[in-house]
Amino acid sequence: MLKIIDVKYQHKNAEDMYTYTMVVKPKEIVAIVGQSGSGKSTLLDLLAGFLPATSGSIKLDEDELIDETVEARPISILFQNHNLFEHLSVQKNILLGISKTLKSTHEELKKVKTILKEVGLEKYEHTIVSSLSGGQQQRVALARVLLRREPILLLDEPFTGLDADTRMQMLDLLKKITVENNLHTIMITHEIEDSERIANRVYKVENQKLVEQ
Repeated sequence: MLKIIDVKYQHKNAEDMYTYTMVVKPKEIVAIVGQSGSGKSTLLDLLAGFLPATSGSIKLDEDELIDETVEARPISILFQNHNLFEHLSVQKNILLGISKTLKSTHEELKKVKTILKEVGLEKYEHTIVSSLSGGQQQRVALARVLLRREPILLLDEPFTGLDADTRMQMLDLLKKITVENNLHTIMITHEIEDSERIANRVYKVENQKLVEQ
């Protein structure tokens, strides 16, 4: 279980302190909603370690993460801008999630095939990314973060810009993967339909605090 207890952060030149408290269970998706600039992405930055928390606790089961480095935290992140290398193949883009040199072992290539099957892209392993549709490219990005098999998955508006049908397919895939891999998933979204479709619980950032809806 992921427990975020009174995690506080104060932006430079800001009077108000952000305070976050929430719990995410295994196989659960929690959606975070709120106005632009309300502090949604700040929460993900604190969880990932990109920002230093002033105080509080971030625990995965009994392990305290608040003082861990970014690299040491058991977290994967999928951003709206998927940052794929469009001139490379699907396979090579996914391998970049674990190797900067693209050198791979037989075991790693086997993992790529497995993850591609999970996201429905097993036929596209050697396809150049630029030739894929927007939804397929987002599946590649999702596969890349899932390859690391970290228990906490953070998503910052990952499906913005996709057409309605493709977005629904991606949401259903995210739900399936979260359940099958016992993930603790936190998703920021502006789309209320997204949270209604797959979220177990929804929090709104109001007055620098999380309020359960």
